[in-house]
Amino acid sequence: MVDLFLNRVLVENNWDQDELNTEREIIGILENRIVMLFFASADCGKCQEFLPVLNDFFKRLKDPAYIEYPKLLALIYISLDQSEQQQERFLQDLHKKTLFLAFEDPYRKELQAMFKVQDVPTVVVLRPDGSVLSPNAVQDIYSYGCGCFRDWQEAAELIERSFMLNEEFDDLNLRSATDPVRRLKYKTEDDKRKKKWWNLWGKGKAGGEEEEEKDSGWDTKRKEGGKGILWRIR
Repeated sequence: MVDLFLNRVLVENNWDQDELNTEREIIGILENRIVMLFFASADCGKCQEFLPVLNDFFKRLKDPAYIEYPKLLALIYISLDQSEQQQERFLQDLHKKTLFLAFEDPYRKELQAMFKVQDVPTVVVLRPDGSVLSPNAVQDIYSYGCGCFRDWQEAAELIERSFMLNEEFDDLNLRSATDPVRRLKYKTEDDKRKKKWWNLWGKGKAGGEEEEEKDSGWDTKRKEGGKGILWRIR
């Protein structure tokens, strides 16, 4: 996913519209995250209808006011507007943590062609490795709300670190809701590793015993052969 925007300039939709143009900045904001590419335009009625739904979806997963641990999620607006003024007008209503490409950046059209976007609004959901989780998640966001992210997270096998709290906390409600599932997953994988190790160790031990038996047999023959040689000399 990071590779998709390396050597590109992403702009933050804040008051100063800060530019992220270094490799370190791009990696820092996109690495190990599920990314939503939001293709839309200001003159699209359906886009205007979907905008508050998307904003609510995003803020409930990212804003500390709604969630204790913001999710590993990024939203990038890919403008298909006809003018920079239209883009600016649409950005005014988008969540302030949204990233976007500048209007003059031709990469907007390249991304549209790359993901075969024909209709707007379209939300392409990408795994951290850049592969497509959903070619258009608009209807899912309408229907399931924040539940979509749990499905994406599971499908992407995205591991969050927010649940790794100090063990002295007794209140289990402080942990992530999916903590038991992840712990079971870790336990299962750990058991697999242990089983594999024991199998390899067992084979190694059996092979060692077999070699030891061969060596023992060879020593016996060598000793017997040695006795025979000595007897002949005498």
